[in-house]
Amino acid sequence: MIKTFTQDDVIRYVYEETSPEESLLIEDALMSEPDLMTFFLEALELRALMNKIERQPRVNTVQAILNYSKHHPANPPARLRRS
Repeated sequence: MIKTFTQDDVIRYVYEETSPEESLLIEDALMSEPDLMTFFLEALELRALMNKIERQPRVNTVQAILNYSKHHPANPPARLRRS
């Protein structure tokens, strides 16, 4: 029986979420299906671009967290804890 692989399978392969056996089958499919190979190459490029994204919180968000932590004890007395 010939297994047909989907774009979802290719994405799992890109993120190394396939078994070794399935990876070999997907690699064979990539070599024989140009459209699947094109999708694979685009997915690799997109993954690389996404890995370059750097996000940082706004300064006022960090300040709000720091202010909150200054005014609230890390371990409140037992009488203030919720059960």
